[in-house]
Amino acid sequence: MICSSVNELTGSITLARKRIRIDLEDSDGAKYNFSLEGNVTREKMLKIFELMDLMNIEEQGDAAQLDSIGAKIWNLVDKHYPIGKFTSSMILEKYEDEYGEPIKLSVISTYLSRFANKGKVAREKNGKEWAYQVLKITQREKNST
Repeated sequence: MICSSVNELTGSITLARKRIRIDLEDSDGAKYNFSLEGNVTREKMLKIFELMDLMNIEEQGDAAQLDSIGAKIWNLVDKHYPIGKFTSSMILEKYEDEYGEPIKLSVISTYLSRFANKGKVAREKNGKEWAYQVLKITQREKNST
């Protein structure tokens, strides 16, 4: 909802002498207030959204859209391992605890491999299994160049 509003608001237009205020609350109850005044451009708005991504602030509607296995796995990765490394076995344990559904380790490994191919996570061999780590926006940009 926020992103679509910003696209409609900014497009390719420079908003001269405008004031935009964004008030957010994360799942822990912390409140964030962003205020832009003056010559507000699309690039400036995108920087705010990059900052929100780095801070891991999401829209409330995103949390409810766990209608696929991939979405559930990504939710666990994003929720429990925003920093640090994790393995497919760790995700398997969290998946069964959180969703109360059995899932094969190979299914989780497949999704994590897909996330690595899409540049959402970094992957490296650690002994007998792969270790993963979430890539933030700045890390993704470095890896794509």
